[in-house]
Amino acid sequence: MSFRVPGFILAALLFVGYRVIKPRTQASNPPERWNLSTLFLASALTLFAELALIRWVATEVRVFAYVKNLALLLCFLGFGLGCALARQRPRWQTAVTALVGLIVIVRLPWRGPQIMESLSQYLGGAQDIEILGTHVVHDTTGFLLAVLVITILLLLLTYIFIPIGQTVSHQIELAPRPLYGYSWNLAGSLVGILAFFAVSWLALPPAIWFTIVLAGVAMLQSNRSDTFRLAAAILPAAILLIDPSTPHHFNLWTPYQQIELEDENFPDGELSRTEIRVNHTSYQTMVNLSPDFLSRHPGLLAEAPDENPYNLPFRFAPPNPNVLIVGSGTGNDVAAALRHQSRHVDAVEIDPKILELGRHRHPEHPYDDPRVSTHLTDARAFMKRTTARYDLILFGLLDSHTQLSDYSNMRLDNFVYTEESFREARALLAPGGVLFLKFYVSHHFVGQRLAKMLTSTFGKAPVVFRAPSSYATSAVCFAISTSTQVETSLAGDPRLRQFVDARRPAFLASPEVAVTTDDWPYLYHQGHWIPGIFYLLSALVILLAAVFYFQIPEARTRIPSLFFFSMGAGFLLLETQVVSRLALYFGTTWQVNGIVIAAILSALLLANFVIEKKQRAWPRAWTLTGILAGIACAYFVPFQRIPGSAALVGTFAAIVFTIPVFFAGLLFASEFRSVESPAAALGANMLGAVVGGLLENLSLIVGMKALLIVAAVLYSLAALGFRGLKSPQPDERG
Repeated sequence: MSFRVPGFILAALLFVGYRVIKPRTQASNPPERWNLSTLFLASALTLFAELALIRWVATEVRVFAYVKNLALLLCFLGFGLGCALARQRPRWQTAVTALVGLIVIVRLPWRGPQIMESLSQYLGGAQDIEILGTHVVHDTTGFLLAVLVITILLLLLTYIFIPIGQTVSHQIELAPRPLYGYSWNLAGSLVGILAFFAVSWLALPPAIWFTIVLAGVAMLQSNRSDTFRLAAAILPAAILLIDPSTPHHFNLWTPYQQIELEDENFPDGELSRTEIRVNHTSYQTMVNLSPDFLSRHPGLLAEAPDENPYNLPFRFAPPNPNVLIVGSGTGNDVAAALRHQSRHVDAVEIDPKILELGRHRHPEHPYDDPRVSTHLTDARAFMKRTTARYDLILFGLLDSHTQLSDYSNMRLDNFVYTEESFREARALLAPGGVLFLKFYVSHHFVGQRLAKMLTSTFGKAPVVFRAPSSYATSAVCFAISTSTQVETSLAGDPRLRQFVDARRPAFLASPEVAVTTDDWPYLYHQGHWIPGIFYLLSALVILLAAVFYFQIPEARTRIPSLFFFSMGAGFLLLETQVVSRLALYFGTTWQVNGIVIAAILSALLLANFVIEKKQRAWPRAWTLTGILAGIACAYFVPFQRIPGSAALVGTFAAIVFTIPVFFAGLLFASEFRSVESPAAALGANMLGAVVGGLLENLSLIVGMKALLIVAAVLYSLAALGFRGLKSPQPDERG
């Protein structure tokens, strides 16, 4: 396969890139009057557009879902540049051109989706990281074209946020007090986050997201003709984003992922199966394996019914088992449990829309059975809370193909496949209970890693075999028990033993690999190093930042504030730590992410309130000590050893992590209150956040917890920036 870009598409890319990069000579000043509604709307629009673009681009362009924080960094870069250009006229036309251009390139009806899907493999993404659907390709021309396309995408993402940054920072400069304006900025940001979580929960599609974004841009225009002109961009953007749908083939944007559902029928019109794709990749097939259905279609299965991947787990488990299904999806595993006379089934699924599809569309209607209890939550959160014991714990095919949250490119399933997770599952097994794991293994190191973790957890090697299927989803299976239940099942069933022995996977002979832990949960990374594609894309981000920086008029005469730069870098690391670490206790559901991010912004608002009410200068050394002490507590406190429920331990962890966030807010607000140029301070802060996002990749080498040390170093570096700031004084303006 070669990477080819049709000539007219290449011309379109270059034209859009020229239109965006072309310098603007307009320099008329915006009205010099503070407007609270403008600041609040622009702040809310910043976070709403940021979350919308991060999620949409990560879905449509696979490489963005795997390279940590890539889209987030570009949003920060554009916003930071806008802050530095606060006194120039906002470049709204450029931003709208960039947004529509981005949508056009990604959604081109001819080759757009295919080009976006092939970007990651031509950039080298398949060499030391598992990116689903990619393989190693050595093609210099394809590589250069992929770099060209990804560079233009990076440019477009950056330019979208420049006028938003200009508007926010300029309004903060015009505010009666900079800290007062900054507080309203945080409040607007909180509203933007909650608004996006609301549209995600309602499963509204991107056409609605970007209509809201463009409508917000139109509302920020001071000139009515500009409002109508920019609002006109809504129609073409919405048309390109709308996917045709029928009752039997449609797209659905759940709170976590994009789903495409398509029914397949027999010639007589009877439903055969339902194919489900997630983020444009095959995910699972909703099948009917009931005896009645199979008897009416005897040629449907190439394998024997009891050798189907959904029926195999119950040949290892005790009779009439009590079952826990982690990642129950649309209900195939639940239906299999009921066919095998399970006493009770706890079905855990994180995505409400996938669960809803299973309830209404699965042909065997397993979720209607009174023996089934559904739990709409995160797998780790459920395992930490339940007191039940199970004869069979079944890890379904729950590979998410997507990111954990909009602030961290951790995958939804990362914390499910760690040593700690398997130890929690082992503790839930009843005597003679079996843990059965199914996984789509496309890279040997992933299969070897899963086998090694199970061996470490249970003290013996699991039984591993491939289970192909002509009708359902094929899988690699891992079966293990604390007792001899698995071995006894094989000894008592010669057909099962022959089936397993004939399908041993080759990866069991692969070299040793590093195991995944809650501190290093990167299942899809080959080892403790940064993949080459990360270096490539990070270099492009740094290059773009350097080019943009020297386009700022003051760049040649003013060095960015070391204090605000370091504070931005340190805070991004601290923020992603809070989001990812608290997910271990409360789960990775969208509600948890929303609550955690809202709590962080609320802590900053509280810090602003404290500074506003305080009449004398806040001691710098005391505040910095509070930050470092809080980080030290978060680093050294052994949360996993604290007795008590997961909710109680999680609440304590949230309090501990909030301490450095609050003190960081105090220090930032104290200095920001008396800064000479709020726009320059915000610009340096956002550029620092870009660097912090790049530094987060170090967790791929040293683990997540070590990022707290990096954050402490950055906050200590901020202390050196005190020399470039005047001593904070009470702000008596307004």
